Amino acid sequence: MNYNPFSPEVQANPFPYYKYLRDHAPVYQVPDFGLWAVSRYDDVMKVLRTPQVFSSAGFFSFFMGDLDPFPKGAPAILGVDPPDHTRLRKLVNRAFTPRRVASLERHVREVALRLLERMPAHGEFDLVPSLSIPLPVIVIAELLGVPPERYPDFRRWTDAVVQATNGTIIAPEKREETRGNFSELFAYFREAIAAYRREPKDNLVSDLIRAEEENQMLTGEEIQALAVFVIIAGSETTANLIANATLMLCEHPEQMAMIRANAALIPNVVEETLRCEGSIQLLPRFAMEDYEIAGTTIPAGSPVMALLGSANHDERKFPDPDRFDIMRNTEGHVGFGYGIHFCLGSQLARLETKTVLETVLERFPRLARKDNQPVKRVESMIVRGLKELPLRSE
Repeated sequence: MNYNPFSPEVQANPFPYYKYLRDHAPVYQVPDFGLWAVSRYDDVMKVLRTPQVFSSAGFFSFFMGDLDPFPKGAPAILGVDPPDHTRLRKLVNRAFTPRRVASLERHVREVALRLLERMPAHGEFDLVPSLSIPLPVIVIAELLGVPPERYPDFRRWTDAVVQATNGTIIAPEKREETRGNFSELFAYFREAIAAYRREPKDNLVSDLIRAEEENQMLTGEEIQALAVFVIIAGSETTANLIANATLMLCEHPEQMAMIRANAALIPNVVEETLRCEGSIQLLPRFAMEDYEIAGTTIPAGSPVMALLGSANHDERKFPDPDRFDIMRNTEGHVGFGYGIHFCLGSQLARLETKTVLETVLERFPRLARKDNQPVKRVESMIVRGLKELPLRSE
C-alpha cells in the first residue's frame, strides 16, 4: 500500500494508510518526493519534542514556495526554532492569555446565535458556509481589532491565506491574485500597528505592541507576522474542528443523545474529535543531522512529516482507535501538536467549538445529515476538513 499524502485517495481517508505504515513501515520514504513519514505515536512524539534535531525553519516555504507571505526578517512563529521561537512565544503569551480567551466566551456565543438566526429552525442548511467558517473569522477579526466595515476584505484575505497554507495546490492563474491579497493584508496591519501605537485599543494587536520580555519588544514586522499567523491558526483549524465534530455526532446519534442529555460531555466531544478527526493531520520538520527512528536512519537535510493523524490512531496508545467514543480517555492526543510549537490558539479553538455545539443543539432539537452521500472534504495534505456539511432539522 503506497502512502502518498498528495493523492486524493489518501486525503479522503488516510487512516487505512496510517495503519499500514505503523504496522509495516513506521518510518517511510514517500516515493518520488523525498519525504519521510513518521507514523507511530512514540516516534511522532520524539520528532515533536526534539527541535534541535527536527527543525521547524522553512515550515511555510516548504508548502507554499514563492507564495510564502511572511517577511524574511519575521517568519511565522510556527517556522522558527529556539532561541528566536522562545523569545516570540514568551512575548505572545503575554498577550494571548487564558484570561483573554475565557473572556471571549460570551461574545463567541453572541456571534454563534447571530449566525444561527439566519438559518431555518426547520428545514435544510449547510453548516460550513453558514456557521463553521464565518464564526472563527469574525471572532479573529474582532480579536485583532478589525472594524466591521473591513470584514468583507478580511474574509477575502483570510480565504487566500488559508488556501495557500493548508497544502492546497493553487492554479497558476490564481497565484497573482493570492499575492495581491497577501500584500493588502500586510498593508492593512502596517497601518493598524501605526494607529495602535499612537492610540492603543483593547485588542490583540495593541497587546502585542505592549508586550515586552527582558527589555525586548516585538518589531512591527514581527507583529504583522504574528497577526497573520493568528488568522491561520484561528480560522481554518477551528472551522474544520467545528464541522468535523458536528459530522461525528450526526454519524453517531447515540452519542449525540448522550450530550443532549448531559451538556457537560460536550468538551469530551471536542477532545475525541481532535483525536479521531483532527483538523491538522501532519506537521513538517527538517532533519538537521542523520537520525535513527524505529531502525531507519533519516538522512540530514531530509523533510520529515510527523503524522499527527496516525499518532492519534495508534492502537499502542489508544485502544480501538478508529472508534469514535466520547467517553474514552483522550489524554495525550496530539491534535494540537506537542512541545514548543503546541498550538497557540488551542484554548480558543476549544472554546469556540464547545460554544457552537451548545448553541446548535439548543436551536435544533433534532439534527441529522441531509443525506448519506459521501462528504466532500478539503483537498489538502495538511488539514482534514469539510467543503460542505448539508444538514436538516425537524
